[in-house]
Amino acid sequence: MLDAHPHAIAGAHDAHGGHHEIEIPFNVTPRPDTGLYNAKLGIWLFLASEVMLFGALFSSLILLRTMSASWPRGWLELNVPLATINTMVLIISSVTVVLAWANFRLGNFQRGRLFILITLLCGLGFMIIKGFEYAHKFELHHHPSTNNFFATYFMLTGLHGLHVLGGMAVFLYFLTAGS
Repeated sequence: MLDAHPHAIAGAHDAHGGHHEIEIPFNVTPRPDTGLYNAKLGIWLFLASEVMLFGALFSSLILLRTMSASWPRGWLELNVPLATINTMVLIISSVTVVLAWANFRLGNFQRGRLFILITLLCGLGFMIIKGFEYAHKFELHHHPSTNNFFATYFMLTGLHGLHVLGGMAVFLYFLTAGS
């Protein structure tokens, strides 16, 4: 059950259009049990869940590959130059996210927004390149049902693409309504 603090309730009903404001605990002060703010704890829990999810998927890939009598050579089946470009785009986007965060922390909101925009453009570039890769695979009739190699390829890259799209949605919100 959520309890509102008395100072949050006093006069809040009339001041906020007929509804009560509930103070969310540990947003201003750190939690006594962890010493962390809720937002930081939430981010760490999210990152831990991502590590577990992708760790399980990569573990599955390793098991499938080692138990398979034959496994296609990745460099023969995949477009290595495009994958290299996409890797560089992702590394650059990681740097721009850190630069955005640092600028926001320093109070330089205009520059922080610029780095968020660059990160969004990197995400868009990643998705476009991945779209070309997928289109080429489908032209060659390589689908997730083709074999375990393509099943894991499409699962890992597709899930990563959803992850990138989710990040793009959050950053788009930060640049528009959330700013």
